[in-house]
Amino acid sequence: MVSFLLWYLTLTLLGLLTFPLAHRLFPALADRGYTLSRALGLLLWAFFFWLMASLGIAQNDTGGILLALILVLGLVVWALAAGGGKFKDSLQALAAWVKTNWKLITTIEVLFLLAFSFMAFVRSANPESLGTEKPMEMAFINAILRSPTFPPHDPWLSGYAISYYYFGYVMAAMLGKLTATSGGMAFNLMLSSLFALNAVGAFGVGYNLLSAYARHRYPDSPRPNILPSLLFPLYLLIVSNFEGFLEVLHRLKVLWWNPPNFWTWLGILDLQDAPAQPLGELLTHWYWWWRASRVITDYTLAGSHVEVIDEFPAFSYVLGDLHPHVLAMPFALLVIGMTLNLFLGGWEGETNILGLVRLRIKLVGFAVAAAVLGGMAFLNTWDFPILLVLFCSAYVLTLVLRKGWAWSRLLDFLELAIPLGILSVLLYLPFYVGFQSQAGGILPNLVNPSRGAQLWVMFGPFFILLFAYLLYHWRGERTPAHWRAAWLTATVIVLGLLLFSWVLAAAIKLLHPDVADAFLYMQGVTDFASAAVGAAARRLQYSGGFLTLLVLLVSPLAFLSALKPANPESRPEGSLHLSAAPASLFTFMLILFGTLLALAPEFVFLKDGFNDRMNTVFKFYYQAWLMWSLAAAFGSVVLLRELRGLWLGVFAATFVLVLTLALVYAPLGFWTKTNQFNPPNGFTLDGSAHLAQNSPDDAAAINWLKAAPLGIVAEAVGPNGGSYTEYARAATYSGQPNVLGWAGHESQWRGGDTEMGSREDDLRKLYETRNWDEAKAILDQYGIKYVYVGNLERGLYKLFEDKFQQHLPVAFNQGSVTIYAVP
Repeated sequence: MVSFLLWYLTLTLLGLLTFPLAHRLFPALADRGYTLSRALGLLLWAFFFWLMASLGIAQNDTGGILLALILVLGLVVWALAAGGGKFKDSLQALAAWVKTNWKLITTIEVLFLLAFSFMAFVRSANPESLGTEKPMEMAFINAILRSPTFPPHDPWLSGYAISYYYFGYVMAAMLGKLTATSGGMAFNLMLSSLFALNAVGAFGVGYNLLSAYARHRYPDSPRPNILPSLLFPLYLLIVSNFEGFLEVLHRLKVLWWNPPNFWTWLGILDLQDAPAQPLGELLTHWYWWWRASRVITDYTLAGSHVEVIDEFPAFSYVLGDLHPHVLAMPFALLVIGMTLNLFLGGWEGETNILGLVRLRIKLVGFAVAAAVLGGMAFLNTWDFPILLVLFCSAYVLTLVLRKGWAWSRLLDFLELAIPLGILSVLLYLPFYVGFQSQAGGILPNLVNPSRGAQLWVMFGPFFILLFAYLLYHWRGERTPAHWRAAWLTATVIVLGLLLFSWVLAAAIKLLHPDVADAFLYMQGVTDFASAAVGAAARRLQYSGGFLTLLVLLVSPLAFLSALKPANPESRPEGSLHLSAAPASLFTFMLILFGTLLALAPEFVFLKDGFNDRMNTVFKFYYQAWLMWSLAAAFGSVVLLRELRGLWLGVFAATFVLVLTLALVYAPLGFWTKTNQFNPPNGFTLDGSAHLAQNSPDDAAAINWLKAAPLGIVAEAVGPNGGSYTEYARAATYSGQPNVLGWAGHESQWRGGDTEMGSREDDLRKLYETRNWDEAKAILDQYGIKYVYVGNLERGLYKLFEDKFQQHLPVAFNQGSVTIYAVP
């Protein structure tokens, strides 16, 4: 409870401390950045701390953390002193805003506390950092806590630094160190913090969008926007895909008869089979909630299943992984809020870049955008180019509102994107110096478009509402639309992607025939002509998904392409008479970007160690969910306010039905994953508490290692590289580096196994050899300080422990675990 309160108070005080800076930076937002202040403060604080520790200016300790906080305070002082007024005047202006907006502030603070408390309660009922990627995430947090400086050591590959986008784990460790919270507690408190930051961030984006809409639509009679804005965090975090509802139907055997039937046609794994348990056992069968992240199913032309991940936020929090895509989301919302501020004119001004480029954006806005966008690359690298393009596209739209569309807008885009991208990278340059990746370019997706039925199961809660909103603008509002230009642009995009995929395939066949032959073998065909025929047939068979995305692509394009200044000839810099509110235009852009993200994996994917589109769908769909959820929430509020009569009744009924079906998954998922909130070992937020309960000897040994001087640990490497096993537990929970942990993960992070060398074989020899000289040579080669001998080592290796007993002192011994210290 103490750690919970300290963590909550730290983030709350940080938000209050940073608000004067946010108030200065986001003048166009109705909340003046209050909902974004926690995320902004945390990112800047962690950036200064990490940078100083990386450059040797500060240590990774409480002093370094407080020094970084002083730098954030310096920015706050600048914000209060900037603008030509007195410091006292700025404080009075802040006080006046607070007095006027106390209801908004109260709502935000209550929302943050409730969201933080709710997720902390969920995590306390299921706190174990076991399974999936949780041990990796725990290992990173503990390694960062133990590293005296940065870059932090890799806990699973001694002698190397972490080669991963680890900024979010720096934040978790920083908060943990400041509040004297263990790594196990920090794991679950950080996850709870992210949930709360997402809740207030989504609320803030919604509140600012609705306020901008109301100012345009009802300038003389403002509408209350606090209560409707609560729909945005609901859509983002709790609304889920339709798989949860389908689980209920499946258990009830609805639409079930001897195959073929609806379920075999739908083709979602496991749901194709006859239900084994009745509905009443759904809540006690742990596995069912996992299927919601595997709705999209890919198959080779030969019929072999290829796994695809289609995770979404509610699933992430049911699962409880503290992975980069989860860590990055509050800061993606910060970027969206920052982009909305830019679009609404908050950073209107001029910046001269080296006398070469003159941008219509204030220098402070350019600098803040670089710091935040650069942080996105360090948090979850996939998000950086997506959000950079979103920000620069909003900038271009502001120019369209002044000058209209022209080919020069492409130049305007590049003039901002190139220097902004360069500065974003330069600010975080120490991260890139030692960073390796499994990413290896772009590969074509020739044979696996997403099926329409499965795409609707995945995104149906948003598709229904977004199509209703777009239809309202087309037929109800009669919003100007340039349909010919939109269809032409969409055709160019789609045909361009299709052509690019096949040209890329031809290039691979020419330059890398072995890769092409492996692809043909996997598909069960002998030549590319057969592959082309099979691919064309499959795209025709699965055309529903493509047609859905095509309509969703064309509609916002049509509305955005119709924008033009009121009088472009006489007043090229003049104002625009908008028939659609600025908030609606921004929402069209969110819909457009979400659609492009969902469309790209239909034709291409990023090459990684899996050589399929699994991770590309995963990362792109996750960002599409973020953008579509915000757009769908905004569209729902607008339609509920603007429609009248029969149409209001039809939409309201549809809205209630969609929400009802989309809210089945999250409550049942949380209930099942937490064992009906009845944890077998009691409630706790400590993700490592299971060690003391299940392996008390290992827990005691690891606690000893936590307090021991920093040194390299030798411990067993599990079968098949040890990934997704309980191996590497000493390094994972103590923060000490071991010789080799999860070898498969190290290979993914580094794009190969060069750095690992013969470590796995050497560790086996260290434990099994009877020759002390051979063992000593391995100890010397890797600089091993601690040799860990427990049940895992005894069970995996033909252990000859006598050599350690004869030549090394025992540093720790309890029950089945002995740790030998190397002098």
